[in-house]
This record gives sequence, structure tokens and C-alpha cells, in this order.
Amino acid sequence: MFAGHFGLAAGIKAINSGALSHPRASASVPSASHGDVPLWALMLSTQLLDVAFVFMVIAGIESFGGATGYGEGWIHAYYTHSLAGALLIAAIAGLISAKWWGRRGGLVIAATVFSHWLLDLLVHRPDLPVLPGNPGNLPLLGFGLWNVAAASIAVEALLVLGGGILYVVSVLARVDGAAAARPVRRGRALVAGGAMSALLVLALVTSVLGL
Repeated sequence: MFAGHFGLAAGIKAINSGALSHPRASASVPSASHGDVPLWALMLSTQLLDVAFVFMVIAGIESFGGATGYGEGWIHAYYTHSLAGALLIAAIAGLISAKWWGRRGGLVIAATVFSHWLLDLLVHRPDLPVLPGNPGNLPLLGFGLWNVAAASIAVEALLVLGGGILYVVSVLARVDGAAAARPVRRGRALVAGGAMSALLVLALVTSVLGL
């Protein structure tokens, strides 16, 4: 679901910018004043649990392994990918982000961070604990959509394509909403949006191929 996380982040950026519903307003109001979080921050947020997971692997606390094909690996991430752990990481990220992008921006970041766990819940086999470290050996969570590769790929493709389309539309809307918009600016916006969409599709292809 690597590419799917990024696709969702692009969609969140498009919706949160306000350009889809109020293009002229979003073009004239400074982004920080209404919680319009930068795309890079949303991209990082949607992978923040995995970033934390990497550090835990380095520390020898969590681990991963198995086959390298699409959805064939396994993870032992009883802290970073536990329900409570994900909520805690999301809350901390939201509180820190609020200092730069206001209360609304902090909430958007927190929700984006936690969206990673929700998408993992959909595709993972049961390997996500409720509490960090899984005290009491509570049942592990995961709907296991990876067991049906075609269905998982379809869901991920919808996230990638939907996020890419929303992002392109929002970028063009913001350019068109600017008072001094010119065809050259629209062309540059289209190239930028198209490049982002192409990167999302490339991420999906490499993920499916296990590269």
C-alpha cells in the first residue's frame, strides 16, 4: 500500500487547499492562515509510521521479512503499528504541526498520519496489535486484502488515480482563480500536476512488481 498512502496524501492536499470548492479564495489567502498544509508534509505524514518503523528496526525492536513480492512480506511492528501507538504518533505529529499551520493544519496532519494505520488495517494480514507490545496477547488486527492481490491492487490504483486527478484539478483551479493567471502559468501547473500523478503511478507499478 506504499503508493496508495501517497495517493491519499495527494487527495488530502487537493481537498484541504480549498481550491476545488473556492479556487479564488484559495489563490488569494496565504496557505498558513487557513491550514493549507504543504504537499511534502502530507507525503511525510502518510509514511510517518513506516519512518518510525525503520528506526525501530535499526534498534532491533521491530522487524520485517518474508518474500519481496506484492503483499507477500510480513512485519513485526507491535509498537509503531499498534492502534494505540499509531494514535499517539498521530497526536504528537499534529501538535507539532499546529505550530506552523495552525489548529486545522495540525488536525489534518494527525488525520493523515493515522490514515496509514487504517489503510494497513485493510490490506494487512492479522499482524496489527491494539496496544503497543501487545500485552495480554490480544487478537491481532488486519482484514488481509493482500491475500487477494487483484483486489488490493485495484484499491491502491483507485487511491493513486483518484489522488492524482484531484491534485491536478486543484492545482489548475488555484491558477485559474488567481487574478493574474496566464496561459503559461496554467501550462506549468499542468506539467507539475502531471509529474506528480506520473510519480504516483510509478510508485504503484514498482510496488506491484516488488521492485
